[in-house]
Amino acid sequence: MAFALPVWLAVQEELLGQGEADNGAPSCFDDFDDEALFQMFHLTRPCIAFITDAVRIRMKKVALKKPALSVDSMVMVTLNYYAHGASSAAVLKGLGLSQKDCQSLVCTVSGVIAGMSDQFISFPLIREAKANVAFKVKRFCGIPNVLGVLAPAHFKIRASPYEKDTFRSFVNTLGYTSVVSQIICDSDGNILSVEKCCVGSTFEQEMWESSFKGREMEEELHGPYWVIGGKGYHLSKHVLTPVSQPANDDEVRFNKAHAKILNVMRTTLGSMKRRFRCLMQLGFAQEGSLDKKSNIIKACSVLHNISKKFSVPPPPVAGKIEPLHPGKQHSVPEEINSEALKARQELIHINFSDVSISEDAPSTGTTEEDV
Repeated sequence: MAFALPVWLAVQEELLGQGEADNGAPSCFDDFDDEALFQMFHLTRPCIAFITDAVRIRMKKVALKKPALSVDSMVMVTLNYYAHGASSAAVLKGLGLSQKDCQSLVCTVSGVIAGMSDQFISFPLIREAKANVAFKVKRFCGIPNVLGVLAPAHFKIRASPYEKDTFRSFVNTLGYTSVVSQIICDSDGNILSVEKCCVGSTFEQEMWESSFKGREMEEELHGPYWVIGGKGYHLSKHVLTPVSQPANDDEVRFNKAHAKILNVMRTTLGSMKRRFRCLMQLGFAQEGSLDKKSNIIKACSVLHNISKKFSVPPPPVAGKIEPLHPGKQHSVPEEINSEALKARQELIHINFSDVSISEDAPSTGTTEEDV
């Protein structure tokens, strides 16, 4: 779903048209065997070759001044930083670079890869694509007419405690400093949308209401579909939240199905942070200049989708991945949307009542093994 067309063939064709396909030309990645390559970059050789080719095309299109290093060397430094959150001394030494050089390269390449998001991160737009995504979600958890799972994704940063107001703005609901992006994924864990990069204290609902995708959904531009949202979002005609106090078995079953599909986002973000450990700690941030952090988050989202297309498994778990953040509640009580409430109740009655369950019901367990 992340890119339905044969993008690899398109990239190769464009490279050949420009006379820039490497055709087996030597690469700095050739110095690593397959096992070492995965340990250094958390990606496989074919996947890295595709990424390098795509970056080469993009750099030519955006007319960057000719870099001092080869494209594959720049990609190597950046992927190594993404994988470990710091550049390997062996990689830097092999290329004759310093840590300062590395920071500049990562910034440049992150901007290039983030600029490829329109090609590799795509929300379903045509009727067939929407129907396919919704079908997979219903088969997975039993909830119909869902285009994706919506959640705030928090990434740790460092902020100066001496600047008290700024520091407080970065503190999230779990008590640490972070930046937060709005992410939507499908039931397979492909990222469909990445928007915003805000301070960690930002309300999810505010992000949704001011986001491009939020405005599109609520203005009916995507038709009669929902996205799944947690407790930090308001129930609306297009954001489907759990029942806060289930009063019967139907609502309990619905909440279990809702938790199951929402858990896909937790698993997706966990997989991203295992593969790209730079996302576990993005370094220092200032409130007025989050573009560099945004580019890294968006670039890693692009690479997440590419790695899934190449069936590259994430590395083994190393350290605890935090759960999805509990919703940040406004002090003013939410005004209930009666039309949305009625629509949710109808959905629950049709799909999660005793009659509907007995006719045709998928499992709605919430164990990690199911996700």
